[in-house]
Amino acid sequence: MSTPVETNLTLRHLFRFARAPYRMLLGPDARISGVHGRGCVCFSPEPFVTVRGRSISTFPMKGTAPSATQEARRWLETDEKENRESATIVDLMRNDLSMVATGVRVKRYRYISPVETSKGSILQCSSEISGLLPENWRSRLGEILLKLLPAGSVTGAPKEATCRAIAEAENMERGFYTGIFGFFNGRDLDSAVAIRFMEEDERGMIYKSGGGITVMSRMEEEYREAVAKVYVPFDF
Repeated sequence: MSTPVETNLTLRHLFRFARAPYRMLLGPDARISGVHGRGCVCFSPEPFVTVRGRSISTFPMKGTAPSATQEARRWLETDEKENRESATIVDLMRNDLSMVATGVRVKRYRYISPVETSKGSILQCSSEISGLLPENWRSRLGEILLKLLPAGSVTGAPKEATCRAIAEAENMERGFYTGIFGFFNGRDLDSAVAIRFMEEDERGMIYKSGGGITVMSRMEEEYREAVAKVYVPFDF
């Protein structure tokens, strides 16, 4: 979903003032992936993979409640559609990690965390899956990341079929949106999924958001979730 945004702030202002676990700013001179001429900013709450020593972990985020009330938490915990969607993506990401790591296991399943927005707190549901990389993983980092892409929490499952369906259904170019970005210091890796994403071109600024659609999806709830994700995490 592309939502037009009117603001007197620049992308640099948005990057500076946003509060998020992961932030990214690219100017309009970025020449990657054929999106030259578009600047973008991202304030993502979702890790992609982290590596500490040889331990690799991924944290697929599936399920958003538009508020942080006890009622919203109970709904997120018990809704059948949200539970099935989480189970599907956790299974997918466990299989993905098994392509590059050994001893893969689900360490935490469906834990709920608050995310602060300018409109108040919302709730996000995540899981943690971990495994052990080979000793030489640093010299093979690009190969490892390519095997894991695109992020399963974005595509759904099975990946090849859902990617085809997404390409046929969408009427916008994604550019950097729902890709990954990160930092590697030669020892450890932090990376994130490029969601909570704003882009600017000659027509103005837009906010890109979306959600997972399944056979159990309810149109009104999916729309409310997509709208809940259109926010800038300012704390003033």
